[in-house]
Amino acid sequence: MNVMTLRTKSHWLGVVLDCPNARELAHFYQRLLGWTIFNEDDDWADLAPSETAGYNLAFATEPNYVAPTWPSEPGKQGMSMHLDFEVDDLDAGTSHALNVGATLAKYQPQPDVRVFLDPAGHPFCLYVDEEN
Repeated sequence: MNVMTLRTKSHWLGVVLDCPNARELAHFYQRLLGWTIFNEDDDWADLAPSETAGYNLAFATEPNYVAPTWPSEPGKQGMSMHLDFEVDDLDAGTSHALNVGATLAKYQPQPDVRVFLDPAGHPFCLYVDEEN
């Protein structure tokens, strides 16, 4: 089996979310996570916990963006991915997410997870790791 090294200097992971306004969505996630925005303009923004974290969230303005439907419905734009964030306290995390502009999804499939929609309609989840 051949293994391709994608990056040799460091390990890095980035997730890019398309949205109608990159700057606005980056500021929402900045408030939600407390991370720092490192680059932003009308078409692109990214944030991370630090410049050397090795991972970030980025946002790309897409003029033809269509928000996903949660839960999925036949014939409608489905969710292709979602973000999960571990919190220490689910009630406190829920309150914080709502205060910074998230919407609690109507459909909640698990009692120990909260599903939210960000301002662009992307689902994301807050959960508590009961094993720790």
